[in-house]
Amino acid sequence: MKENKIRKIVREKYGKLARTERSCCDAAENASCCSLPEIVSKKIGYKDDELKAVPQGANLGLGCGNPVAIASLKEGEAVLDLGSGAGFDCFLAANKVGRSGKVIGVDMTPEMIEKARRNAEKGHYENVEFRLGEIENLPAADNSVDVIISNCVINLSPDKSRVFKEAYRVLRPGGRFMISDIVMTRELPSTVKQSVEAYVGCVAGAIKKEEYLQAIRRAGFREVQTVDETPFPAEQIGNDPAAKEIIKKSGLRRDEIEDLANSILSINVSGTKPK
Repeated sequence: MKENKIRKIVREKYGKLARTERSCCDAAENASCCSLPEIVSKKIGYKDDELKAVPQGANLGLGCGNPVAIASLKEGEAVLDLGSGAGFDCFLAANKVGRSGKVIGVDMTPEMIEKARRNAEKGHYENVEFRLGEIENLPAADNSVDVIISNCVINLSPDKSRVFKEAYRVLRPGGRFMISDIVMTRELPSTVKQSVEAYVGCVAGAIKKEEYLQAIRRAGFREVQTVDETPFPAEQIGNDPAAKEIIKKSGLRRDEIEDLANSILSINVSGTKPK
């Protein structure tokens, strides 16, 4: 798919999610496909106190990890969230950096930005700002933030190398990043790569793990490491309507789908910009 087409598809789908206030599982237009966002979030590393600490409606269950928990955020730091959605991770980060710190959320979907700003007002977050923009062209100044976080968003970008170069640009020397994302251990079948449902479901845009890490290193980052990784559960393929739609349109056999699921990883990656 062409880059502009990909962005249009992703923007439309996530805009609809923002308007309907449903979780990522509704990509296949089915409201009963998964548990509540809170349950989904617990499975990927969020704790009860974190879920209760943000405004209602901020957590849409869209992530694949908890980058804030492992970013070691400090009081007074400036944080930038790539693909901030309704603001869930931004609000958690804001609680960590305090009033002397600042959190900026960037998202290319106007509906998500509007929703996040309303959530910030509800929660009285004066140290959080949401900006409309693409993560390939960040609306942020050079050397302006201490930490970058992102949660299952970069895999949706058609130009991941550009995303990492932009992240490097806006980080201050000595700054760091912590990213949760989806990667592959092998190439995806072409039918899945071309699937709209698969792309919005965070699968078709995923690239091989080593290719992903190499793109980060080529951007200039050092100390790049995989903090942890978790295999994608094969049983989730059979239960998720979005996955069923992918199976139906791809023509893959059940054993091929299970093999595909076993090659999908959820990873947390960290790195630093040299001083």
